[in-house]
Amino acid sequence: MVVRRMHAIRFVLAATLACVLAPGVAAAQDGAGSVQEPAAAALERGTGDDWIDARLQDMDDYAARHRDAFIDEIVRYLEAPRPLVDEALGEGGMRPGDVYYACALARASGRPCRTLVDAWRDTAGDWDSVAARLELEPDARLHPRIRDDIRASYRRWARPID
Repeated sequence: MVVRRMHAIRFVLAATLACVLAPGVAAAQDGAGSVQEPAAAALERGTGDDWIDARLQDMDDYAARHRDAFIDEIVRYLEAPRPLVDEALGEGGMRPGDVYYACALARASGRPCRTLVDAWRDTAGDWDSVAARLELEPDARLHPRIRDDIRASYRRWARPID
């Protein structure tokens, strides 16, 4: 009987400690809610814009924790079909930031998101090749629109952005 009570007390103490520490752990994992500066991997994204590349890398991290909110954002505001986004993130093998960029680039260039996703797959994930293949206009016109979309998404996610 005494042993059972000791186990119950230990369990209650452990559960209480976990509840007390959980918010701090979540804040640390979120980077205190702020967007960190680009990592070396972010610069390898290849969109031709370092600021966008860094945000796409951060979106990979965000989507790992908030997948549904991330998908909802693309579907609602970048006008992508949910089955396409689900498939691209699942068996399609695309990183979340690449799915976002494909749909944002599609919206900025007046094309269907499916066209950009398919072109990305056909070029093995090379955004320069996608742009050349689809004869997209220079970045001077498209990237500012994509940056605006990214800023709007971050506002809706309540995430500070540099």
